[in-house]
Amino acid sequence: MEFDIDAKLVRTIVHDERTRTQADLAEGGPMLALERSQLRHEQRLAAAGDAPTLACKAGCFWCCYFTVDVRPIEALRIHEFVQRSLPTADRERITSEIETNSAAFAALDEEARVRSNTKCPFLHLGRCSIYPVRPQTCRNYHATSATGCQKAYEEPDNDDIDPEFAPLVYQSGAAHVDAFSQTLKDAGYDVDAYELNSAMAALLADPSGTQAKFLAKQCVFAALDGVEVPSEFVGS
Repeated sequence: MEFDIDAKLVRTIVHDERTRTQADLAEGGPMLALERSQLRHEQRLAAAGDAPTLACKAGCFWCCYFTVDVRPIEALRIHEFVQRSLPTADRERITSEIETNSAAFAALDEEARVRSNTKCPFLHLGRCSIYPVRPQTCRNYHATSATGCQKAYEEPDNDDIDPEFAPLVYQSGAAHVDAFSQTLKDAGYDVDAYELNSAMAALLADPSGTQAKFLAKQCVFAALDGVEVPSEFVGS
């Protein structure tokens, strides 16, 4: 699907998000900055001119079987939310699924992992159990028809499937994430992307140590294959 870049929209979001994130970091550090950024993220997606065309709704979860990457700050916020907000039975189920998934992924190469259609450990009874703190990857995955998402799930080896999306929603979300991530990177924090299950398994094994590494501006998941995600819109 081809579309024209709304340069004014992108520049406005990038400038505003970088300015606000810098202020939030100075006021309360990276966790506060992420919490506030996620609220702005939701507002920007909802305000996009083509947001009403989205088919995404509660109970539709084809994308919850696709591979998801997280940045360390997101993994830490998810862990804090799970420990604070979910009952013991849910925490135990999530931990078990994370361990099972991460062990299975360890035996796969990148291409096989992407095509594996593995259920997200946070998907429960057809709904996201961490929706308020879900990763940026999930927040920015949208479609104007669920048909393409279902087809991608049913045919994971079919590279010709092109789900339809809303260009303004896409640009709003991607510009926001680029700006937030670049601002954290400029401040010295690890913003590489890591596979969700593997990152959460490593975090669960050493929560306090992982947080300490992040706050010390070290590589958080050194044993995992992190990916430096190039910015698409910062500098536009």
